[in-house]
Amino acid sequence: MLVSPGSRVAALAACGALLLAGAGCGADKSEEATTTPQVRLYGSDGNMTNAYAAEFKERADLLDGMKGTTPLTPLPEAFKNRLRAVDPKLTDYLYSAESYDAVVISALAAQLAGSTDPAAIAKQIVGVTNNGERCEKPAECLRLARNGRDIEYRGVSLNRAGFTDAGEPATASYATLTFGEEKLDDGKTEFVGAGDESAASTKNPPRSHRQGGGKVPSAPLVLGGLLPRTGDLAIAYPPLAAGAALALKEINAAGGVLGEDVRWVDGDDGTNPAVAKETVEKHIADGVHVIIGAGASGISRAVLPDVVAAGLVLFSPSNTDAGLTSVEDKGLYFRTAPPDSLQGRALADVILRDGPHRIALVARKDSYGEGLQENVRAELERAGIDGDRVKLLTYEPPADAKAPPLDFTAGAREIKEYGADAVLVIGFGESAQVIRALADSGVQIRH
Repeated sequence: MLVSPGSRVAALAACGALLLAGAGCGADKSEEATTTPQVRLYGSDGNMTNAYAAEFKERADLLDGMKGTTPLTPLPEAFKNRLRAVDPKLTDYLYSAESYDAVVISALAAQLAGSTDPAAIAKQIVGVTNNGERCEKPAECLRLARNGRDIEYRGVSLNRAGFTDAGEPATASYATLTFGEEKLDDGKTEFVGAGDESAASTKNPPRSHRQGGGKVPSAPLVLGGLLPRTGDLAIAYPPLAAGAALALKEINAAGGVLGEDVRWVDGDDGTNPAVAKETVEKHIADGVHVIIGAGASGISRAVLPDVVAAGLVLFSPSNTDAGLTSVEDKGLYFRTAPPDSLQGRALADVILRDGPHRIALVARKDSYGEGLQENVRAELERAGIDGDRVKLLTYEPPADAKAPPLDFTAGAREIKEYGADAVLVIGFGESAQVIRALADSGVQIRH
């Protein structure tokens, strides 16, 4: 539950403090406002970034006071400094640690497998994070792996427990973020752990290979990027790209994998299935072994059949759709981001701490948006929020950059007539139009 020590006592009277205990907190309908109240805004990992504020241009003040959650661990300053050395213009760090760890784990798995064969790499990935000799730095871990030692990698995002059998983190860290004066107010950020360490896999991977002298015939390892350089999720690209670039730099500085430098083939997912499929097709032709991406869960769902058919590994640093845990992947899909079954509870808690009477949950119409929306709705219901106090709305995101901008006028009017005093917006850069439409419809946004 995302509650700082100083606010815990005050929160006991609010629904949020009762959420994880499963207690109800219904409101007296007679107390509900009969006129449109002021509305508190909430967001999720797709829009709680400084880059999101830039989408509003001169209207960025609309975000002041907006709160939300995102998978985020407290990042060491040394790591941030190394990221800024890669990209001096970096203003956000969302999923940078997850991107870094995805690349490092892929490299370590190939070294332990003694091969760049994707199937062999896939069989080592879960084991890289469990039941071995603990190591944290790429150079240290690679040295152990070259000597045929089983390792247990603990990186920047993966610092409490390893992967589950499904190839995703058993535990996660979440942050509550708050927009201040047109940017995130770091002084108000709170962190909390989630998940269960006992869910980490206990299975033993295939025996690791000790590297002899010289290069291995199957080297070099080739990683292909499938990150959102363009499209609605482009606001998340800089930290994702910086994390991957930093990991590649440090792996190669430590001697690379199987005696050669790891190669990177850049690629855009466009936050668009068609663009992503073209990139995957090119990666297959270019001999890529592991694809790092996609950025959005829906894009990974779209390309996964093509990746699996080609026998490659798809390793995402930012997919959170809980449904991907059980997707048919032949053991070739992995992620360093935690599933939204954990974030749903954290988000519901943040909303309920403010004691809303009527809540509108607005989501982009895809597996990420609708999946997280349903997780939040279920947690609100679990806390005793009646169904008539929660309104669900979705919108079709623009197909591509050439499509007309999102028009949420009708949805904003519906929210106003409903009398919502809390609005959660689950989306990417395009969701700025939702908040603009609310303001333009006369909804009073509370700061």
